[in-house]
Amino acid sequence: MKKVVKLYKKYEEIINYLIFGVLTTLVSLITKWGLLYTILDPTNSLELQISIIISWICSVSFAYVTNRLYVFKSENKGILKEIVSFFGARLLTLGIEMFIMWFFVTYLKMNSDIMVFIWTIATQFIIIVLNYIFSKLIVFRKKS
Repeated sequence: MKKVVKLYKKYEEIINYLIFGVLTTLVSLITKWGLLYTILDPTNSLELQISIIISWICSVSFAYVTNRLYVFKSENKGILKEIVSFFGARLLTLGIEMFIMWFFVTYLKMNSDIMVFIWTIATQFIIIVLNYIFSKLIVFRKKS
């Protein structure tokens, strides 16, 4: 058990980032599906997009709070600046994700079910890494 605790302490930030990343994904999915199967109609393209936007706002808000408190343990006083940079970084990675998917799936026509799955997984890996880098180096960087 001591080895597990020691390993956790050594990699605490990354482990917490991954744990709260999974929870953020759950917030996103629960919000989206909750809206689509209660008050919004998934066959209505506008209502589908509304559910995606609301779930993105909820999940990024959850991610900000958990990243601030439990992952990077930020003590920065400029919370508004931190929030804006966090949401801005997440918007940037959303754009990157959308571009990658458009480029490979739509433009290069790699649109078979398996290719969409492969590019979705590859893109998620890239986005997770970029979100961590942006959070670590820009949003929650330690002031000396």
